[in-house]
Amino acid sequence: MNKVGIIMGSTSDLPVMEEAMRVLDVLGVGYESTVISAHRTPDIMADYATSAISRGLSVIIAGAGGAAHLPGMVAAYTALPVIGVPVKSRNSIDGWDSILSILQMPAGVPVATVALDGARNAGILAAQILATSDTQLLERIQSFKEGLKLKVANTKSTVENHKPS
Repeated sequence: MNKVGIIMGSTSDLPVMEEAMRVLDVLGVGYESTVISAHRTPDIMADYATSAISRGLSVIIAGAGGAAHLPGMVAAYTALPVIGVPVKSRNSIDGWDSILSILQMPAGVPVATVALDGARNAGILAAQILATSDTQLLERIQSFKEGLKLKVANTKSTVENHKPS
């Protein structure tokens, strides 16, 4: 069952948003993904957000570049948690336009915001939200994080044992 909705403003956002999909695959979390534009398809966006709960979604990850209104507008239409991924697009102002558009939400319409192009963290955060009521998923996340710890420990050992030539 798809528990996470992953949406993006255009297909150019897909390489960034695929990172959320990859980590959700690793953690065994079902998701759906599609392109929806807050500006070019506002009716479709509103329908997606208002029907998300009835479709079984529990969290929405929304990535957008430029003016990046998608996460905030989706959050305005649903009671589900929305995680915004600011995407550095080709017409972006170093990504700051996207970051601020997602981060500076008015009171009452929260959007959790990850780093610029931070879809991997958005996927992990979505899984952590779901894990508050799923002990098996929580165990998979704990194992995943243990793997991250071991990866750093192994890298540290490699660096410390490296002798310049």
